[in-house]
Amino acid sequence: MAALVAGLAAGLVGLGWHVLSAAGWTVWEALILACLAVNAPWLGLAAATGLVGIAIRLRARDPLAAVLPALRQPGWQDAAITARTVIAVCVRLEDMAAVLPPLGALLAELRRLPAESGRFRLAILSDTPDGAAALKEAEAVARLAARFPPGAVHYRRRACNTGYKAGNLMDFLDHGAAEEFLLLLDADSAMSAAAVRRLVRLMQADRRLAILQPTIRGHGDATRFARAFGLGQRHGMRIWATGQAWWQGPEGAFWGHNALIRIAPFRANARLPTLPGGEAILSHDLVEAALLHAAGWSVRVLPDDVGSFERHPPDLLACLDRDIRWARGNLQYRHLLQRPDLGRLGRLQMLQAILHYALTPFWFALLPLAAINAATGGGEGTPRAALLLLLASGFLMLNLPKLAGHAEALLRPGPRLRRLGPILHEVAAALAADAIMAAERTALILTSAMRPSAGWASQQRDGRRLPLARTAWRLRVSMGAGLASLALLAAGGPFPVIVALPIWLPLLLAVPIVMRMAEAPSPAEPSPLGGVPGP
Repeated sequence: MAALVAGLAAGLVGLGWHVLSAAGWTVWEALILACLAVNAPWLGLAAATGLVGIAIRLRARDPLAAVLPALRQPGWQDAAITARTVIAVCVRLEDMAAVLPPLGALLAELRRLPAESGRFRLAILSDTPDGAAALKEAEAVARLAARFPPGAVHYRRRACNTGYKAGNLMDFLDHGAAEEFLLLLDADSAMSAAAVRRLVRLMQADRRLAILQPTIRGHGDATRFARAFGLGQRHGMRIWATGQAWWQGPEGAFWGHNALIRIAPFRANARLPTLPGGEAILSHDLVEAALLHAAGWSVRVLPDDVGSFERHPPDLLACLDRDIRWARGNLQYRHLLQRPDLGRLGRLQMLQAILHYALTPFWFALLPLAAINAATGGGEGTPRAALLLLLASGFLMLNLPKLAGHAEALLRPGPRLRRLGPILHEVAAALAADAIMAAERTALILTSAMRPSAGWASQQRDGRRLPLARTAWRLRVSMGAGLASLALLAAGGPFPVIVALPIWLPLLLAVPIVMRMAEAPSPAEPSPLGGVPGP
């Protein structure tokens, strides 16, 4: 795997050297090559993981069993469920009218069989502060609990949200969990009873398995953005998770929700350290997985999203708000990379999480550097065919898992032409959104060091109307970058303008693009998810 990553990265840098050195070097071309070289290992990892993932999905007799040994255990499907499982949901200032109905339906279905009725219960773990919201929350949970036997629904609210979600969960494990397994859900996630039973049986079959994490699909496509985002995420994650599960093996990833946890090793080994200055860890999941790796426990991914759901952001501004929280959490990992009590592969996953954001400025810098180079005449001798090949190679490597997932979907039996339209729409929408996200993430990364951590705020989960003035102010960095890049590129002639059009045009038109994608689709627009039902 390392050789494949290195080969792909070296090939991209070699192609970049060939293109940029053809007519001699300028300062801007040297900086472009440096930015490309910094990003090349990440691009190589994305492409290599995608290649491995699609090879397994297309060639293995049973792709899931190829990466999850528990699936090869004879008779696991028919094993009786003997372990007790608590379904835990951490909430803070959430709309309980949206949170509780899928949980009640799940608990009712899990307790439907007499032999399993006492094997599952629900725990609502609240960090909502005192006040009217807390009272309404408690009343809503009490109404749900009244539908079940005593003890089937547990509610606990902390007065102070020490340690955020991870602290909430560990406090419950220390004081209120007597089960063997815990199914961890987020406020916007849900699972089917069949998916939960499968996870429980698989964990019963593998006694060294501490966390089993399935992939997750979106439910609810009330906006154009949510539809496109959900399709790309589902197809890309299927390939990425398969490839990653193959090369990471028992030291896999944990994404913090929709996962089954073996309580005893998690409680004993997954307590989060404190960061320098006493700051609490925000992005807890990768740290908990690394602690379990180091203790000799397995953390594995099941690259199948059947029955595992979450709600995607309804618009790009909501996605950016989520990115602010994730970026601050991921950048905290820099304090943990040298800790010997964390597994090596877990620390590599944390490094990947850091680079996901830290490399964005170097990636986005390619546009202004190329624009300045064109404006100063530095690109006049650049071989155009090789340049187009370089740009296509970078796009392919970055997006290979998702593009491979789209290709796999088109290869399945059924109405392929009906699938092609939504896929092409997703690729175009993602190209526009990625340019805007790169500009806004760059501004976020460059300013985040000056902002103190603000913890986890509530997420925007429902569609909304985006005001023009607020949207324009929020996207001022993108529009400014698009306008400046166009002016510089135009000084170099029509070819640079045409080549860079997929980047500068979405930036320049960021406001109408974002507002259009935040709207509800018309009834004539088919769902790209192919009618996949929600939970």
